[in-house]
Amino acid sequence: HVQLVESGGGSVTAGGSLRLSCSPSGYGHITKCMGWFRQAPGKEREGVAAIYTGDSRTVYYADSVKGRFAISADNAENTVYLQMNSLKPEDTAMYYCAAATSACGGTWSNQYRYAYWGQGTQVTVS
Repeated sequence: HVQLVESGGGSVTAGGSLRLSCSPSGYGHITKCMGWFRQAPGKEREGVAAIYTGDSRTVYYADSVKGRFAISADNAENTVYLQMNSLKPEDTAMYYCAAATSACGGTWSNQYRYAYWGQGTQVTVS
């Protein structure tokens, strides 16, 4: 069973930066694709970014965050990061880390591919 623990959310002014962290158990043995999703009040959950945890470390981004967000994985620290720069008020949401047992691929943003979820961390941009 995989458990995900997120940290790093908070409140910033527009243009600021935050870094989210996700530390999964079972990493490297079960999880093949690690993703970040977000959900704003009254909106559907959307995929933000994902990373394949194999050797290629292929990354995927939603168009809305390309050039501003960066996802990375550190095997030594058993942690996946989401570096968020140039934050905008529309980035305000609850952010969730998610893990899938198959490679990311073209359907990386489909939340139903992910079997494991963290509890979420709030990001507020004013």
